[in-house]
Amino acid sequence: MPVSFIRSKFCASRCKKLGALFAVAGLLAMPSANSLSATPAPSTAPPPVPAKPNVKPKTISDWCTPLVARLPKVSLADCKNSKLSPTGANSLNGFPVLFRDIKADAKHPQAIRVLLLGGIHGDEQTASSVVFKWMDTMQKNPLEFNWRIAPVVNPDGLLAPKPRRMNARGIDLNRNFPTPNWQKEAPSYWARVTRSDPRRYPGKAPISEPESRWVYETIEKYKPDVIISVHAPFGVLDFDGPATPPNRFGRLIYNRVGVYPGSLGNYSGLHKDIPVVTIELPNATQMPPDAEVQRIWQDMQTWIRQNVAAPLKTAHNP
Repeated sequence: MPVSFIRSKFCASRCKKLGALFAVAGLLAMPSANSLSATPAPSTAPPPVPAKPNVKPKTISDWCTPLVARLPKVSLADCKNSKLSPTGANSLNGFPVLFRDIKADAKHPQAIRVLLLGGIHGDEQTASSVVFKWMDTMQKNPLEFNWRIAPVVNPDGLLAPKPRRMNARGIDLNRNFPTPNWQKEAPSYWARVTRSDPRRYPGKAPISEPESRWVYETIEKYKPDVIISVHAPFGVLDFDGPATPPNRFGRLIYNRVGVYPGSLGNYSGLHKDIPVVTIELPNATQMPPDAEVQRIWQDMQTWIRQNVAAPLKTAHNP
């Protein structure tokens, strides 16, 4: 008998047995109908997205570029040279409230602390521009006072498609400070006196906004001896607080504008006993002449020197 025939017959018999064994194993491994219905369908979720590379941190140029496009007579170099830093507070649209501390020279170790604010209202562009000009002056001359400076308190208002008074939520930041009885007086004044003017809406609660909250917290922590807040376009000086009001800064003459529920002057000047000078420039979009900008600055220094007491150094006031 040929060997090939024997091999073929042996293979057929053995393969038959192996096939039977595999069939039994397959039946044992086959899931039941119930288990098939309970088995989840294969996942159709997309594959995980690869981690994004580290985003480059924002720089002063990133912040200054949009700001100077809205600010008269402020160049990109002016803004960058101001050496502003984020406060840690962001506007509702995510733009940082920027600030800088500039200290007095060594001859004034217990110098008066001044909080200088610009641009609480976004459509008063000169109120921010003039602060940048004064910061440039500060960096070129010895100082007798300590300064904390925020030139653009309301970046969302300034950077809106059309600059506007309010922040991104439509709230007037200068009606959002926690004056006594705010919950009753601020909404009532808004409805009764302003006839619900949307430009002067105080919000639903005091310091509800990140920008006004930063000012409030800065007053609590920095403990300024005087606050200078720049606005436009009334062309006057206003004053609230426990000191002799200034007669004039440059061509701006003291003339009371009024006291409003939720205003910074009302809150800080009348209820915190921190003198507040409100500088109202004569035009919101056109800067005063350079000589006038410097006259206002010099007169401001003189008034602070003569009318604001230097702080006493204590454990609570280092």
